[in-house]
Amino acid sequence: MKATIAGLFVYPVKSCGGIAMREARLTERGLEGDRHWMVVDAEGRFISQREAPRLALVSVASSTTGLQLRAPGMSALDVPFETRGPSRIVSVWRDSVAAVDGGDIAAGWLSALIAREARLVRFDAHHRRPCNPAFVGASGAHTAFADAYPLLVIAQASLADLNHRLSSPLPMNRFRPNVVLSGIEAYDEDHIEEIRAGEVVLKLVKACTRCRVTTTDQETAEVGVEPLQTLSSYRHNSVLDGVTFGMNAIAINGVGLSLIVGTSANCVLNF
Repeated sequence: MKATIAGLFVYPVKSCGGIAMREARLTERGLEGDRHWMVVDAEGRFISQREAPRLALVSVASSTTGLQLRAPGMSALDVPFETRGPSRIVSVWRDSVAAVDGGDIAAGWLSALIAREARLVRFDAHHRRPCNPAFVGASGAHTAFADAYPLLVIAQASLADLNHRLSSPLPMNRFRPNVVLSGIEAYDEDHIEEIRAGEVVLKLVKACTRCRVTTTDQETAEVGVEPLQTLSSYRHNSVLDGVTFGMNAIAINGVGLSLIVGTSANCVLNF
């Protein structure tokens, strides 16, 4: 089955705004720069849009030297890639992860934005955070601050089908994918085993169960009930005990190469 890479997105800071890319380099941890930074509380536990929806208002721009964060009513915050703060252990779900603190200026900026104590941390590249072997086997797949897997793949047609069921259509950014595919039918990604784009091979390993982040408007930070209310009526996965939309993926070949929007890809089905 043929598909086209229709979109590529990275989210440098977990739960903050994404950046649309024309070309993105593939690393062992996913697309280069994806979720290498994260907001944590005073105890080092990650903070996401689940409990701080105003993180959706943070737009992120990247340069060769660092990130710039912007939010309504806030001055711009420059974050150098080579921040050299103290090392600390932070938590993402059940994982304890080594990180580097981003400093007091970033902490103050984020704390003011979400009205609670918060700090910015950078993933320690010397650390390896393995994915669940029940789904990735002996591949050695690992990730940075993504919830559990390096990549998320969604078909454009899947969103189109969902939007036909909603009274108000939603943009793709509600689902925060890394790779968007066109040229395939709605929910075909559920049945794809591998995506092969040149030398790059991505293996789709697990359906993505969706949380209330999808109900947060990424432009206003307002929280509603859709799309979870509608998805629960036809996309509940009894095995995973959750609503699924999109597929988690890992890289099994082509690390160091780039994915490019508009590139054709061969999709190998798993049935």
